[in-house]
Amino acid sequence: MTASLNPAAPHHLPAFITAPGETDTFMVVMAVFLVIAVMAVGLLFLRLHTLPERMAHRSHKLQFEIVAVLGLLALFTHMHIFWVAGLLLALIDI
Repeated sequence: MTASLNPAAPHHLPAFITAPGETDTFMVVMAVFLVIAVMAVGLLFLRLHTLPERMAHRSHKLQFEIVAVLGLLALFTHMHIFWVAGLLLALIDI
């Protein structure tokens, strides 16, 4: 049996529409892009989140442990005041 095209269907289909049984390359590319984008945003978030701890560690501050605990509290409670307090504590000398 020959498959004929419906008269109401367009004769030229866009490139992103694949034939039955073929791999949808556009979907695969977008899935890879989505995974890479999520990983990049997560890495950026964690690097920004550990900024006070890295600043205190780099300058050998005495209050390094307090800054690290404030950073963990901010990470797990999503209360930004702990992060701001850790940043301020990392910037001052005791």
